[in-house]
Amino acid sequence: MLLTKAVKKVHDYGVLVMFSHTIFSLSFALISMLLASNGAPSFYKLFWILIAFMGARTGANAINRAIDAEIDGKNPRTAVRQLPQGLLKKKEVIVFSILCFLVMLVAAAMLNPLCVLLSPIALFLMIIYSYTKRFTWACHLVLGITSAAAPVGAWIAVTGKISWLPLFMGAANTLWVAGFDIIYGSQDYDFDTANGIHSIPQRFGVKNALRISSLFHFMTIIFLIAVGLLSSELGILYFIGLFIISILFLIEHRMVSPDNLNNVKIASYGVNQIISIAFLIFGVIDALI
Repeated sequence: MLLTKAVKKVHDYGVLVMFSHTIFSLSFALISMLLASNGAPSFYKLFWILIAFMGARTGANAINRAIDAEIDGKNPRTAVRQLPQGLLKKKEVIVFSILCFLVMLVAAAMLNPLCVLLSPIALFLMIIYSYTKRFTWACHLVLGITSAAAPVGAWIAVTGKISWLPLFMGAANTLWVAGFDIIYGSQDYDFDTANGIHSIPQRFGVKNALRISSLFHFMTIIFLIAVGLLSSELGILYFIGLFIISILFLIEHRMVSPDNLNNVKIASYGVNQIISIAFLIFGVIDALI
């Protein structure tokens, strides 16, 4: 009985923090780490970077669910989530988030002083994002910037300094995440308008929002090309990967339109999971050989 409850609790937390979406920033973080290391990093660096990454993204997703619990309960699409259903308690989710953030801070301390110095900025972004939809349509970009802490942080963890390459990779990560979050948010246009929730679809309309999403993904490819040109570790395999990703972006944006949002979830999450895997495979192989 206790084992069954424990398994159910772990499952609920896994769904709460969207564990399957880890790949969205993990691919950028790992490639950034490999480029910063000029190949494979030490096991010590790899271990603490992964611990910091998992602590940060898990805590960020959990606190987001806790902060948005009331809004999620009003939206028929999100009312089935763990907190609105009462499967998890808001206080315990907050405590869980704090523990995850503490893990991140410990990992940062094990890496280098600059990681510790910059960790409050990362914490601020992870918490403030959940409130941005209450006052600005730029919430998608804040989410993207928060996600970009992964590749930038991985670079700093290895080198102890910042440079243009991780900033370009961070910009690509920002616009990529913001772009598919706009697509996902388009399905909530009516709810957001009725409840005073801010988003790019709500502010500019679904048609223009999808155009902005396309622009963001076009700029993503431009920044990733810049990364490939700046790095001596990347070559033809990486650019083949970018070509495949460009095709996947075209497919993604063909799947949705202002008059047909039935494929929003597949376009925003399903296709981009494939993009993440493609970027990871081609980037990692090219960085290591």
